[in-house]
Amino acid sequence: MKKQPDRAVLITDAAQSPDDQFRSRQIRYVSMMSIRAACLIVGAVLISVRPPWLGFWLILCAAGMVFLPWAAVLIANDRPPKTKAERAADALAREPKPQTTLPRHSAEAAEYLTIDLEPTDSGERWIPTEPGDREKR
Repeated sequence: MKKQPDRAVLITDAAQSPDDQFRSRQIRYVSMMSIRAACLIVGAVLISVRPPWLGFWLILCAAGMVFLPWAAVLIANDRPPKTKAERAADALAREPKPQTTLPRHSAEAAEYLTIDLEPTDSGERWIPTEPGDREKR
């Protein structure tokens, strides 16, 4: 008998696609920057109208023009929090992996290959055909 899962998995539990996340961050950024532009326009209109408490309203508009770009960039670059599975995968990726070592050979057993492009006295070159096998061609 199969064990029933503790909780039903809904399609709404699926993560948003990266394209959808990017699009929603773009919309938030543009809307916040539109509010910043509106603050600039409202500030210009307030200066020409000169309503009561003008200084207070201008400070609010200036704060919006300074604070909103900073907040818009932070929000636009933000991503949804990582799930437990993503955090576990990151932890596994950070674990040190065992280093593989090459077998050691004695100095006498090592064969050295010398490549010489200078022709010999007779005009021929020594060209190895296989490692360890040298013959005159």
